Amino acid sequence: MDINLRNSIFGIADDADFKNMALAIFEYQYRTNAVYQLWAKCLNNTPETVSQLTELPFLPVEFFKNHIIVSGSEKTQKIFESSGTTNSSVSKHHVTDLDLYAESFIKTFRMFYGNPSEYIITALLPAYTERGNSSLVYMVNSLIKMSNNPLSGFYNMADNAFIDNITSPVNGKKRLLFGVSFALLDLATKHPDLSGSTVMETGGMKGKRKEITRHELHKTLAEAFNIPVVHSEYGMTELLSQAYSKGNGVFYPPPWMKIVLRDLCDPLTVFTEPGQTGGINIIDLANINSCSFIATGDIGKLLPGGGFEVLGRFDNSDIRGCNLLTENFM
Repeated sequence: MDINLRNSIFGIADDADFKNMALAIFEYQYRTNAVYQLWAKCLNNTPETVSQLTELPFLPVEFFKNHIIVSGSEKTQKIFESSGTTNSSVSKHHVTDLDLYAESFIKTFRMFYGNPSEYIITALLPAYTERGNSSLVYMVNSLIKMSNNPLSGFYNMADNAFIDNITSPVNGKKRLLFGVSFALLDLATKHPDLSGSTVMETGGMKGKRKEITRHELHKTLAEAFNIPVVHSEYGMTELLSQAYSKGNGVFYPPPWMKIVLRDLCDPLTVFTEPGQTGGINIIDLANINSCSFIATGDIGKLLPGGGFEVLGRFDNSDIRGCNLLTENFM
């Protein structure tokens, strides 16, 4: 790893800093990541020809299902895997620096919510805790430990003490509940009064329930829990950074993460202007040891002030152009 680059990731002050860091990391990953270098060459994007964020080559997230995406020569410390159905392969993220991942999510949490020690942190993540290789569980478990509270922890709906623990008054502590969408909807049927708590949905119906829009989900949960808004976390197995929404489905990333969009009909055309809609490409500078430039399967809209909305996902017919590029490469 380039130590100077690593040490500069969390010190970004403005757009110029971000651009310079992104171009430096692109050059580093082009040199040290054989898969990414070959992809960039296929698109005729090299460090000699790329000078703007919109010119960067974004690796389709599907590559994590079939390739080991690692930059540099450090050994893998942990492999995070995405959740998947029995009929689909899963993404595998080979993480060579767990301390870097922890630094990213802890700094981001403190930026948006404060110190974890201020909270009782509980989690309803059954689809993830069943597996031992979830990056979300790793993050939440670390935050739970940092809360240093006996009521913090992972729960399931069968735990008789769960609702008592999340509804009983506690002096001097704030409450934060992480939950996968279908588990929160199950909890909503019991209508616990969570007024004063922060409820954080992490997505993930995964076939457990009928898919509904985020707006419908949040409206149902807010009414059932007697809270004004539902918060959200936007992250991916393939990344080391997350964006957070404090309501209304508007996400904001930390300074070392940026969302740019690709044209829905031409995946190689990228734009950064607010108000436009397109496929979500993510620049995650903390992902320096893997790939910092990922083309996701999500559709989003850029908003003024650096925020963005997630509007849905591509279906197979929508990503034909991207699929053709991927299939030709593989």
